[in-house]
Amino acid sequence: MSAAEATWAQDKLIKPRTRENSKQAAVIQMLQRPDGTTIRQVMETTGWQAHTVRGTFAGALKKKLGLNIVSAKDAGGERVYRIA
Repeated sequence: MSAAEATWAQDKLIKPRTRENSKQAAVIQMLQRPDGTTIRQVMETTGWQAHTVRGTFAGALKKKLGLNIVSAKDAGGERVYRIA
């Protein structure tokens, strides 16, 4: 591994900072709740469309921040997301 690759790999291990009052921070707080959250609830809180919420889960939260987001259907048939 070259020095540049080693520096890049080391930089990947450092978690990016998030602002405490950002929409992303609000979504993370919603996912940390014991009852989790639904895409609809995130949409109402952030003003985002459904595809933006799903993209945030997959891109920013899973890939960039390395969070383990799990989902399950509740009794009403709506999918609930949580950080595992």
